[in-house]
Amino acid sequence: MPNLRAWSGRLPTALFATLLAGSALAAPAEIGGAVLTLVPFEALPGFPGPDPAAALDAFRRVCAAPPPLLPQPAGVAGAAEALSAACSDAAAVAPDAAAAFFRDRFEAFRVVKPGAERPGFLTGYFEPELEGSLTQGPDFPTPVLARPDDLVSLGPGETRPGLDPALRAARATAEGFAPYPDRAAIEDGALDAQARPILWLRDTVDLLVLQVQGSGRVRLPDGRAVRVLYDGRNGQPYTAVAKLIVQEGHLPLEGLTLARWTTWLRAHPETARRLIRANASYIFFRLASVDDPALGPPGAANAPLTPGRSLAVDGGLWRYGLPFWLVGPLPGAALGETGRLVIAADTGSAIVGPARGDLFVGTGSQAGVAAGNLRDAIGFVVLLPKLAKEVAP
Repeated sequence: MPNLRAWSGRLPTALFATLLAGSALAAPAEIGGAVLTLVPFEALPGFPGPDPAAALDAFRRVCAAPPPLLPQPAGVAGAAEALSAACSDAAAVAPDAAAAFFRDRFEAFRVVKPGAERPGFLTGYFEPELEGSLTQGPDFPTPVLARPDDLVSLGPGETRPGLDPALRAARATAEGFAPYPDRAAIEDGALDAQARPILWLRDTVDLLVLQVQGSGRVRLPDGRAVRVLYDGRNGQPYTAVAKLIVQEGHLPLEGLTLARWTTWLRAHPETARRLIRANASYIFFRLASVDDPALGPPGAANAPLTPGRSLAVDGGLWRYGLPFWLVGPLPGAALGETGRLVIAADTGSAIVGPARGDLFVGTGSQAGVAAGNLRDAIGFVVLLPKLAKEVAP
């Protein structure tokens, strides 16, 4: 769910070029408060994992994608020209040469935040499968709204006159720009004719799940499936409803899963309405077809997400398309797998910092369980593309 944040700790261009070229540095490079330390691939046990061809496929999808809907800020890590050259080379790489491709075209840097209690933190997200209808009815009373025409999304560092810089969207009015209505106001009719439903769900809890995950598949009464994709947000701050449930003492944090807290919300509709409305953030959507059921929706990089291989990162720090070697056990890991090669393809409002990631697990209820259980300390190693002149012919 795109919500890019500006990066204030950018690396000087000359130093970053030296870093990419693989030259020894007088002092470690730093990004977002983390130190990048060059590490030989031989020093990464298990690299590149049992199926590097799957990572190569995910990399190619990002390479082939249209430009992101929200451009990344200038200065994100990962030289654009070098990454583009790696993309060009990847097109001709055979599956059995995937490991050699990543070793030859990239250099590995361990991402270490001095003083941090853990090397990095990895969570999971998924694409929910919900029931819905293209028409309103007794079984489907909750609207999923299209992007309003007066919504102005703000990119990294963008502001509008008279608008709080913390807001990431604005409402265009005849008098200028104003804060966009929050969730409660939207539910109470603040958008008037601007509120255009694209389909209808069973209840507000399903809508909340869809908005938290940023996209989903919806099964229609005739058996067809459509995809509902993120198409903007009101720019108001996000509050996790599950966190509010715990804070108010309704459920314990231990063992709190998506299924458990959504079941609790449905069993307590009045409290659920109050807690959901306390989350001021509101997401708008658009409809799309499900072209490949094995792949997820497009991420912030505009490429279809690959289950187990697509990673949401801080889009204000890392360029989409960068490979990462995640050090530690992951969902669905093969026997003896000590890490996994994944590709930066998405971002999210809660994904902040250089050693923070959100792994796309897949689609459906089982993926939801796996995603909910993924909250692990994980080591992050970023693969930065070599400059073209440093690549062996």
